[in-house]
Amino acid sequence: MDKSLEYIEYRKKYNTFYYNSYSVTEDNEAIYLEFEFEIKDLTTFHPKLKILKKDMKFKDINSKYSKNMVFHIGLIELISYWKVTCSPNVVIKCGKIDEEQIEWWKKLYFYGLGELFYTNNIKTNIQEFMNIECEESAEKIVYDKIEDESDGYIVPIGGGKDSVVTLETLKIDKKKDYCLIINPKPVTLGCAEIAGLENNNIIEIYRTIDQKLIELNAKGFINGHTPFSAMLAFVSYFVAYLLGKKYIALSNENSANESNVVGEKVNHQYSKSFEFECDFLNYSNKYLKTPVKYFSFLRPLNELQIAKIFSKHEKYHTTFKSCNVGSKTLPWKWCCNCAKCLFAYIILSPFLYKEKIVNIFGEDMYQNESLLNTFIELTGNGDNKPFDCVGTYEEVNFAISKTIENIEKENRELPYLLKYYKNTFKLVDTSVDITKLYNEENNLTEEQNELLRKEVL
Repeated sequence: MDKSLEYIEYRKKYNTFYYNSYSVTEDNEAIYLEFEFEIKDLTTFHPKLKILKKDMKFKDINSKYSKNMVFHIGLIELISYWKVTCSPNVVIKCGKIDEEQIEWWKKLYFYGLGELFYTNNIKTNIQEFMNIECEESAEKIVYDKIEDESDGYIVPIGGGKDSVVTLETLKIDKKKDYCLIINPKPVTLGCAEIAGLENNNIIEIYRTIDQKLIELNAKGFINGHTPFSAMLAFVSYFVAYLLGKKYIALSNENSANESNVVGEKVNHQYSKSFEFECDFLNYSNKYLKTPVKYFSFLRPLNELQIAKIFSKHEKYHTTFKSCNVGSKTLPWKWCCNCAKCLFAYIILSPFLYKEKIVNIFGEDMYQNESLLNTFIELTGNGDNKPFDCVGTYEEVNFAISKTIENIEKENRELPYLLKYYKNTFKLVDTSVDITKLYNEENNLTEEQNELLRKEVL
């Protein structure tokens, strides 16, 4: 059945989704978060998070501030389960949010699920897709803003080049500051270790998806991309509060603002966008009430600039990975067959082609003829930009043109995809160097801006 028709049928049959409860507990090993969601007449879910304590000193997990943050983590976690039936009514039984908050959450849910709606051919709008209400008996937490003396950084890392550039450029105190990893793998732990972080400065969080969700996905219920980075925002904020850290330094670049579908606001990276970053800053200041500041350190840069900086940090080159397909296998490796792999290859190629980049990926992806359609889409000459964490058309075309220019200067033969590009499309003018740009629209302090400017200007 067409997913758009299933969407209508599911909403009729399963018209109410409940956020029943949340809890936070601890023992000597870890802090545990658990939530209960329910789709009326279908099933209940119990997703969990475990934050390892190691030798870290956490604040009281039972404070009203702490419990409010856990409640909010549930609000973002629920979207992964709500999407199964897209129930028109969401009832919050374990807390209360006001009308302004409801509109904030509806905006995040709607645009965070933009890719899911698009790929499943679901036609809806922000007014109609969901109604949120709180039970009258639910308690609203009201309290004053904390004015404490938090300092230092938490840097979330995912094993790719971007967070490596943040770790190397921000100059964090590796004895007092932390990196944060959700569902650690050897690659992410390896990058943290190469950066010089000890085990007790690596925050390890284990997120467990309820098996019932996986089973419903296998049965053909509605499935698709959810705003993971928004979940990371709330979880990292909670941990920063517990550890007394002031800054959560993300590694999202300004390229994340571009839509995947021309003329529509359908962005695979919506929760990495500057719009969401500012929305979250405003929301956390008003409703979470602590001095923790969530921002992206790399927001002033584009993907090409980040690749240029990363190309100089050779100690990470054989460890870092950005491939989602390859991350599902051990050892984590580049699959060399997806849009994310090809984009990473393209964006690094002006600085590392050919021997060094082939050593990283294991093959010359420019010679892979089966990647032609993906290659065309990345350049902006296909129907849409691939739904993955990839950069802008401008960056891709500049990187390709620059690589062609570099190869021809050395009188070497162009590989298959670059030869196709030169024979089919117009090379861009590389004399206007986009690696020298700096976007002043960001949430960095002047000191943080100065550190980053030194890398590119």
